[in-house]
Amino acid sequence: MSDNNFAKFFGRGAENSSSVQVEEKPKDEAGSEEEGFEGQLAIDVYQTEDEILVKTPIAGVRPEDLDISVTDDVLTVKGERKRDEKIEEADYLVQECYWGSFSRSYILPMAVDAENAAASIKDGVLTVTIPKEAKSKTRVIQVQEGK
Repeated sequence: MSDNNFAKFFGRGAENSSSVQVEEKPKDEAGSEEEGFEGQLAIDVYQTEDEILVKTPIAGVRPEDLDISVTDDVLTVKGERKRDEKIEEADYLVQECYWGSFSRSYILPMAVDAENAAASIKDGVLTVTIPKEAKSKTRVIQVQEGK
């Protein structure tokens, strides 16, 4: 993954020896990361005949630190990746991991059954499964020769 894609994925800046510049996470006057800045999740979205599935890598986030909502046409995933220790900025040799709040909203391409949506985490990957509404399911229609 290129540094630019890495930065987009984790929502923060990166710089490498090829001098690729990307946006740094905003800092206040004291040099601390600004409140209100959120990283953005990368997602994969695909469908089966009956469901829309959304997958996103979410390693290091506990289920209780996630807030997932589905409305008629929007899926929103919010959460926070928390540090388990305090490390002084000056002690870092490299700091590429994103820590803090993140969110991602995705406009669903069809009507869904939000009441029966489900989410699970396995091996650091969050999977959200959203059933399609019956009227949204694709039906193949066989063309009959006229009588």
